[in-house]
Amino acid sequence: MSQNKRSFEARAESVDEAIQIGLAALDLKKDEVTIEVLDEGSRGLLGIGSRDATVRLTAVSPEEEPEPVVEEVVEVEEVVEEETAVYEPEPEPIAVTTDDSPAAKENDDRDEPTVAHEVITALIQKMGMDADVTIRESEVDDKTGRVTPIIDVRGDNLSALIGSRGETMASIQYIARLMVANMRHERARFVIDIDGYRLKREEALARLAERMAGKVIERQEAISLEPMSPPDRRIIHITLRDMDGVYTESTGEGSRRKVRILPAE
Repeated sequence: MSQNKRSFEARAESVDEAIQIGLAALDLKKDEVTIEVLDEGSRGLLGIGSRDATVRLTAVSPEEEPEPVVEEVVEVEEVVEEETAVYEPEPEPIAVTTDDSPAAKENDDRDEPTVAHEVITALIQKMGMDADVTIRESEVDDKTGRVTPIIDVRGDNLSALIGSRGETMASIQYIARLMVANMRHERARFVIDIDGYRLKREEALARLAERMAGKVIERQEAISLEPMSPPDRRIIHITLRDMDGVYTESTGEGSRRKVRILPAE
C-alpha cells in the first residue's frame, strides 16, 4: 500500500521478493531507496497459515546519477494466482481410488468436466469446506482451437485451498486430474480456479509483462523476470508475442527457468 508518492509498502512470499516488487513500483534501484522490513513473514505449515513478508521502501535523493544497469531481475507481483503445480508430471491413468469414491468404478464414460466436477466436489467436502462448484470453458486457444474445461470453486474462507502463490490449489488440481484420468482411462486437461484466483493471476502477469516490456523498449536493455512455472511463463510469452520492439525467451533449467524480455533488433 502506497504511503505517498515516494514511499511504497510491498508484500510477497519473501523479503527479497517484496523489495523487488517495491523497486518496480517506484521505478527505482536498490541504492535509491531506504528499506524497512515491517514483517519477515512465515511459510506456515504445508502452505496453510502462511504470512507474506512486508517491507516499506522510501525514495532518497541521490547525490549523483546512478550508473545504468545492463540487466535487472524483476520479481512477479504477489497477487491472488493451463496446468498445475510447478513442473508437475503429466497425470497418468494410475489407480487412485477408495471404495466409496467415484474413482472406484472400472471405467467412466461421462465427459471430463462432469467427472471432474464430481471428484472435486467430493474432495472439497472431505476437506470439510463448504463451496459451490460449477463448470465453464476457457476462451478458444488461438493456436490449437481448443477450449479447456474450468472447474470454478467459490465460497467463503477458501484461502487455505489456494495457498501461497496458488500452490495448494495446484496440488488439489494435480490429485483431481490423476483421479479423473484413472476413471476415464485418458489424460485429463481441466483446470481448477478458486475464487477467481487464476484469472487475477493471469491479469497481474499480463500487466507485469507489458510494464517490463515498456522498460525494455525505453532502455534498450534486457530484463529477466523471476523463475516461473510453465503456465506463468506461457502467459508472459503470449502477452508479448505480438508487441513491436521486444521478444521473449525462456532460459534456465528446472525450477529456475525464467522468461527474459529482450529488445528487438
